[in-house]
Amino acid sequence: MDRLLYIAMSGAKQIMQAQAVNSNNLANVSTMGFRADMIAAQERPVEGPGYKTRVYSEAVQSGVDFTQGSIITTGNDLDVAIRGKGWIAVQSKDGTEAYTRAGELHINANGQLLTGSGNQVLGNGGPIAIPPFDKLEIGGDGTISILPAGQESSALAVLDRIKLVNPQQDQLEKNSEGLLKMKGEDAQTVIADSSITLISGALESSNVNSIASMVSMIEYSRQYEMQIKMMKEADDNASSSMTVMRLS
Repeated sequence: MDRLLYIAMSGAKQIMQAQAVNSNNLANVSTMGFRADMIAAQERPVEGPGYKTRVYSEAVQSGVDFTQGSIITTGNDLDVAIRGKGWIAVQSKDGTEAYTRAGELHINANGQLLTGSGNQVLGNGGPIAIPPFDKLEIGGDGTISILPAGQESSALAVLDRIKLVNPQQDQLEKNSEGLLKMKGEDAQTVIADSSITLISGALESSNVNSIASMVSMIEYSRQYEMQIKMMKEADDNASSSMTVMRLS
């Protein structure tokens, strides 16, 4: 295969991958607590006989953007936002511990405290279960207090405490659910950090910049078109060469 065609084809493929990441970010611009994925391009030499005079680009996911989103006041008792750094510990679908900034919580029919995406919120002793109540409050330290249903007492009873953690950012990576987890197959569970505080009745927005993402989408589209033109040029060059060979 002509090296020009190979380079252009590889470039088009990598741009499509970058566009997919950017499109996913843009699709989650309204997802509470979402952290944008970042992507970078690195050069790779064209392997094979002859001089290494050409390189092609390879799109690689370079991590997660940990910039904090905006805090939006909702007034909902089950909505919480983390003040500053930190994460809410939840249970992922595979049963392992994961972390999120999405504080749009709700209680299902079984009394389980869940995030908006359906992950169980973890407390001191595992997933948090909420019995029937007349009143519920979530404190700034993550403490969940309730007034049990039918109780005449005005004093709230402490039920559990949401596990809040603050691991090093460079030790975190996204899983297939969009949750953050510790890197490595043998990653240790993060210890709760009592210094992290919550804002009750508020949510943190996505940190995706919609305008920047739209601009990137246009740039990727133009770059893809340029690679397609290069592939067409390589094909035309090959056709011209064949014509010259026939004439000779």
